[in-house]
Amino acid sequence: MLKGGLTGGIGSGKSLAAEIFRQLGIPVYNADEEASRIREKDKTVKEKIQAAFGTLDRKALAGIVFSDPSKLKELNTIIHPAVKKHFEDWVLKQQGKPYVLKEAAILFESGSDEGLDFVIALTAPEELRIERVMKRDGMSREEVQARMKNQLPEEERNKRSGHILNNNEEQLLLPQVLKLHEKLKGK
Repeated sequence: MLKGGLTGGIGSGKSLAAEIFRQLGIPVYNADEEASRIREKDKTVKEKIQAAFGTLDRKALAGIVFSDPSKLKELNTIIHPAVKKHFEDWVLKQQGKPYVLKEAAILFESGSDEGLDFVIALTAPEELRIERVMKRDGMSREEVQARMKNQLPEEERNKRSGHILNNNEEQLLLPQVLKLHEKLKGK
């Protein structure tokens, strides 16, 4: 079974693409959601976060790590090994599928692309991405841009990905996903 990554900058449409793949019967592991679950439930991870940052509050933690790249890196070194192990265990349960996807905003930045057979990147113009996130999450432009600074530039992400899906409101996403799905099923 092939293992793939699904990534893209904040507001690029990863969740929408992931849902389309799910509707096609492809298991999708949402690394961001699982990281949150692990951060809240894994006793060892919680203790390490509390010791390093003095809080387990999600909003307070976001304020700390998204304004200081070294703090974000520190948080990631606590959470990402646990997520990686959880993903590996999850993959073992997905027998009989042509491929599985790991949806992750910071796939390359976290090293989560290691061991994957392919990577799909979602792309969209920066201004459109900012508008989407402001509307979706009620964040300010500055908050969205601060998060974007902690992600690979779109050009670099696209260079490192084998497949690009455009979610720019000019091309329909569904036909792109269907075409790619057919190609991946055949491998």
